[in-house]
Amino acid sequence: MGRQEKPLNVAPGPAADFALALRRLRKEAGGPTYSTMARLGPYSVATLSRAAGGEQLPTLPVALAYAKACGGDLQQWQARWKQASEDLMAAQAADRAVEPPPYRGLARFEPDDHALFFGREQVIDDLATLTARHPLVAVFGASGIGKSSLLRAGLIPRLRDTASQDQSRPGAIRILTPGAHPLATHASALEPADGSADTWLLVDQFEELFTLCHNKVERDRFIDALLQARNSHRRLRVVLAVRADFYARCLDHPGLAAAIQGASLAVGGMTSTELRHAITKPAAARGLVVERALTQTLIEEAATQAGGGLPMLSHALLETWRRRRGRTLTLEAYERAGGLRGAIAQSAEAAYEAMDDDQADAARQVMLRLITPGDGTPDTRRRTTRAELEAIGSGRETSTVLEVLARARLITLSGDTVEIAHETLTTAWPRLHGWIETNRETLRLHRWLTEAATAWEAVSRDPGVRISPVRLTQLRDLSLTSPQGHSELTALERDFIRVGAANHLRTIRRRRTARAAITLLSLIATGSAAVAWRQSRSGSEGR
Repeated sequence: MGRQEKPLNVAPGPAADFALALRRLRKEAGGPTYSTMARLGPYSVATLSRAAGGEQLPTLPVALAYAKACGGDLQQWQARWKQASEDLMAAQAADRAVEPPPYRGLARFEPDDHALFFGREQVIDDLATLTARHPLVAVFGASGIGKSSLLRAGLIPRLRDTASQDQSRPGAIRILTPGAHPLATHASALEPADGSADTWLLVDQFEELFTLCHNKVERDRFIDALLQARNSHRRLRVVLAVRADFYARCLDHPGLAAAIQGASLAVGGMTSTELRHAITKPAAARGLVVERALTQTLIEEAATQAGGGLPMLSHALLETWRRRRGRTLTLEAYERAGGLRGAIAQSAEAAYEAMDDDQADAARQVMLRLITPGDGTPDTRRRTTRAELEAIGSGRETSTVLEVLARARLITLSGDTVEIAHETLTTAWPRLHGWIETNRETLRLHRWLTEAATAWEAVSRDPGVRISPVRLTQLRDLSLTSPQGHSELTALERDFIRVGAANHLRTIRRRRTARAAITLLSLIATGSAAVAWRQSRSGSEGR
């Protein structure tokens, strides 16, 4: 069954939920075409298709015609439509009264969100105390524990609030993530600002130094530059946020291991009281109320998740807020949003199912390019450029899909860079998890190819590029086209393989030519020796 539902620009909410339910009904009915459905009722293919698009709630007659064509229970669908209509009116009324949302979903908290950042007050105090005593501090915690938000919405506002600090006001606050080439990319950020005040350098997702930067010399030089913070005259203070499963990798560098000894903070899950604050206080700041039954359910369910499941909790609250009744976030709205684990999958599936086949194919390629498969560690997100993503398949389709995924809060767009909203998505969205597991080895090879091709581009496409025979064989086995017939590779990646293969072929030909020449010379030398021997023998016999 091809995807024909439109449009893609759909925000989560009652209309999108109802449209998703219609699409599921159609799938359960065996996927009849819209032409077949239109022949069973008074509405056109376009009208029925729009009903399942999710841009707006269809009229009741259209919804019932759609359900009837798919064998649905009309009484149940009438009740379902009435509920969706009431929810939509309530949400629209609430939206006019309360904006923006009090929860961030999968997105991290930023410095301007500090008024909504609750539940981490004690950790912020501990971090502020530690940074006052040490010029370099490391914050360790599991993926999803909130390290990025702690730096941005916790530490930065505290540093700016000089009234509550023993330290002087920072001369500058800089925040960065290492990326593939940390030293080359961030050389200027490592230099303290002019003046008598300290420059604060917050290095988020420090594990990228090990997952994205594969040059050990550059890694060590970047770490050495950070360790300059220990020289008091440098006026540089450094805070590292590191995923806990990369703690041992940090200890591989003797200088870094010594620096974080006694200067590290372990961030764990929230207590029940902290969770209650994180759930209720952002709503209260926006003039909203969280139903007690919902609060208790969230606390109990979060306790069963590793690290407290904070990204899932935040996303579930955001989707519950979208389905709220007036000023109240209810348990019933939470359950309709999919619950703690289901809310992410439901939001992701709603966005994906609204795409046609080409767009869905582009979404799959985009999401897989934003993943670095783990090697003994969990998978990590990979930051890349819009240009790279728009260079695969149909550039127009990819550009549209990027905007849709961003609106669904599955990815974040910042200038020219793109990354998934949170690594939790790799396990909380079953479809994405399935893509990753099915393509894990291919993904590893593809990541190598992308990095090698990018490095080749950086040296002006050196015509002498070499690719090992083993790697060329692997690349030949790499699927070059998607199920929709679109190229999985960028033009740069294809050019890199082509030039590398051509050079390898020329090398083989040169070796064959050299071997042939050596063989010929050997034959000539053997023949000459034989002739000389016969001549010598003939001369001896003549005497």
